[in-house]
Amino acid sequence: MEIKNNVKNLAIAGVLSSATTLGAYKLFLEKSSSDSLFTNTPSAFTRMVSNAGAVPAGAPGEFTFAAEKATPAVVHIKTKMTRNVSRQMMDPFEDFFGGFGGGGRRQQQEPQEASGSGVIISSDGYIVTNNHVVQDADEVSVILNDKRELKAKVISTDPATDIAVIQVKSNNLPFLTFGDSDGIRVGEWVLAVGNPFNLESTVTAGIVSAKGRQNIIDRDKDVNPLESFIQTDAAVNPGNSGGALVNLKGELIGINTAIYSRTGQFAGYSFAVPVSIVKKVAADLIKYGNVQRGYLGINIAEVNAKLVEEKDLKVSDGVYVGGFPTTGGSSAQSAGLKVNDVIVKIDGIETKSMSKLMELVGRKRPGETVVVTVNRDGSLKDFNVVLKNKDGNTNIVKGEVAGNIVKSDFLGAKLSNLTESEKSKLKVSGGAKITEVDPEGRLGYQGLDKGFIITKIDDKAVVDAKEVADILANRKGRVRLEGVDVDGTRVLMVL
Repeated sequence: MEIKNNVKNLAIAGVLSSATTLGAYKLFLEKSSSDSLFTNTPSAFTRMVSNAGAVPAGAPGEFTFAAEKATPAVVHIKTKMTRNVSRQMMDPFEDFFGGFGGGGRRQQQEPQEASGSGVIISSDGYIVTNNHVVQDADEVSVILNDKRELKAKVISTDPATDIAVIQVKSNNLPFLTFGDSDGIRVGEWVLAVGNPFNLESTVTAGIVSAKGRQNIIDRDKDVNPLESFIQTDAAVNPGNSGGALVNLKGELIGINTAIYSRTGQFAGYSFAVPVSIVKKVAADLIKYGNVQRGYLGINIAEVNAKLVEEKDLKVSDGVYVGGFPTTGGSSAQSAGLKVNDVIVKIDGIETKSMSKLMELVGRKRPGETVVVTVNRDGSLKDFNVVLKNKDGNTNIVKGEVAGNIVKSDFLGAKLSNLTESEKSKLKVSGGAKITEVDPEGRLGYQGLDKGFIITKIDDKAVVDAKEVADILANRKGRVRLEGVDVDGTRVLMVL
């Protein structure tokens, strides 16, 4: 489990080793029976719910109805992976010479196991979870609510939203329908369903305490996050990651992703990716292998009192247009937007924050049109903006699904196929891109990092990642590689 101890004090509510799980489970069960939380005295919460009397038990809008509808569609995900662990090496001469040299440290590969949750979204076995639940996994298995355990294939992942799609081979599975995350209100009851601490099929209740939260998770530098989290006070703990956040109709409104914590355990708030983002990302990952994102092409800032005074704005809420990129063209500028405009709506939905604007635009694909409403000098104006991709055009670019990533033990690396745009840019008909490098492997010793593209082996052009892995599978002796490094330079090396 990755624990964040920075200013945000946040932790991804994700993977947990079996040893840690047992320890946490034991501590929880050993809570004193004299503690007031475990007495038979009804709590204020229990009395409040019991006395509400608004909805009969088992009817839509009641906790048990939502729990019974959601639980069969939430699965337990277990992963196996191999990770490099730095270990102190003992000096064999220490006892004789007083340990002058010291053993130093060495990277060793060790098998690890982790677990999380997932939500079945179709009867034929597609499952949504978090990227951090399955990333780097060599094996993924799914335990269904009926206790069946099935092997799963990772279809594709999106680090920007921390969403992944996996699939099991089965039919007629129970699945959750998508709800309306736009329509949920602060103060509304919700349930979190998942597998904290390897405790399967656990349901907790809480309310929506905020919407549109951003800057929640520390990302890798090469990841541009798309965040507009639903914040709740439903208890979410390690193992809940990828599980369901549902309304009282039993509809999926979010995927539980992170918790606010100083210790790595639940401490009051949890965060879920809204289903408005999940369903679009999942559809793209299944259909295209990557997420098709449309861009307005603007530099933005959130409107506040200081900005209103500095720019003499006529509106106190919205997203300020501060400029346009100098390269790639701007969809918004082409449509008529200007610097000092304040975007107040996208397709009729208010955009009082940058996170909301990014969420609304993030639901669209290149080539689709959005209606952008701006406040310009006190007057509202609508503009029809045709979104472009990050390359400045409206093309749909298919990516390589994570299931097509192959591992080469000879190279000590993982590889994927080239996209059509990469082939066109390099003017090659095929090749394989390095997606992960083992520092102890052949490529690692050469100092190569992910992004390097192999185009030839022993002067023979290669078609895809599988061909590279097959050629090198039983290779002995030296090999000649040709390719393109991440900076665009042509490289020839002998390993």
